[in-house]
Amino acid sequence: MDTDNITASEPSWYDGIRRKVRTAYLVIYCVIIVVGMVGNGLVIYVTGFRMKRTVNSIWFLNLALADFLCTSFLIFYTISVYQDYYWPFGPFMCKLDTFVTVLNMFASVFLLMAISLDRCLCTCAVVWARNNRTVCKAQLVSVVIWLMAMVCSIRYATFRTLEEYKGNSYCVYSEDKILWLFVFSFIMSFLFPFLVITASYVTIGVRTRRLQSARKQRSHRIIISVILAFFLCWLPSHVFKLLYVFTPGNPQMKVIIEHGFPLAVSLTFLNSCLNPILYVFMCDEFQKKLKQSIFLVFESALAEDRDTSQKSDSAVPVQSSGTVTSLTLEESRVDATEEREALSTE
Repeated sequence: MDTDNITASEPSWYDGIRRKVRTAYLVIYCVIIVVGMVGNGLVIYVTGFRMKRTVNSIWFLNLALADFLCTSFLIFYTISVYQDYYWPFGPFMCKLDTFVTVLNMFASVFLLMAISLDRCLCTCAVVWARNNRTVCKAQLVSVVIWLMAMVCSIRYATFRTLEEYKGNSYCVYSEDKILWLFVFSFIMSFLFPFLVITASYVTIGVRTRRLQSARKQRSHRIIISVILAFFLCWLPSHVFKLLYVFTPGNPQMKVIIEHGFPLAVSLTFLNSCLNPILYVFMCDEFQKKLKQSIFLVFESALAEDRDTSQKSDSAVPVQSSGTVTSLTLEESRVDATEEREALSTE
């Protein structure tokens, strides 16, 4: 569903209110386009060209690519909103715009699942992560994620069509396919990822009750903030879609959906420009580092944990010929410096 499925048949007495609300949404969309493209463009530049390639930088680079695509295609939707949701770009762009928007949703949530599982493995299987967690494998996982997201998004573009209403064309979903599409997106892009991510961070929380370094705590705060922002921004959209499908004959619910769903759509687009802001403002010394260089701020916020990056960028495995005591010491210490000191004393 898009806003057009609701607004195409609204009565005329809504026009005055809708014009004012539409103007507010246009301002919001323009801000999202500018902030999202500039912010995600900076993240792409920093993680792709300025930073050393690490597993974390691969995750954040792909998240930024998905968000950059979404905000760049938001230009077409903004023009449609300006023209009272009339779609002037033809059927191909109707399908392509839908494909890119849904692709961003699936790619983002799949990447967040990968990040959560990656952090869980780094915490619960330290030695395995240091031997197997490499940049090459992270890139391969990213490619698989994009392919999965494309497969999930194709059907949404396929069932997106142009419908004529009072001489104007509107880009809408086929009514007979809406139920299947919305239930599928709720399960695959919200419910299942929510369970996986929640389980991962509960496991991490139980495992890491001991003192951690400030750098690790900051890395976890950034990742958790990105995940919370995603779910808070996408949850209202899923709720309104399900209400639209399962309460078709309720006039009061129809009014709520008509006024609430455009706001939910704004939140979904807002998520695409929040991540770069979170990367920067979650940095502990933001004010100080911002004066030095905006690029240094991004590099510091997105930097790989010191202990995992040392092994992730190397294909050399940890020697397993030591004693049982040395292996236990390796598994029980997350910080690389402490581990080397402990092993050297033996």
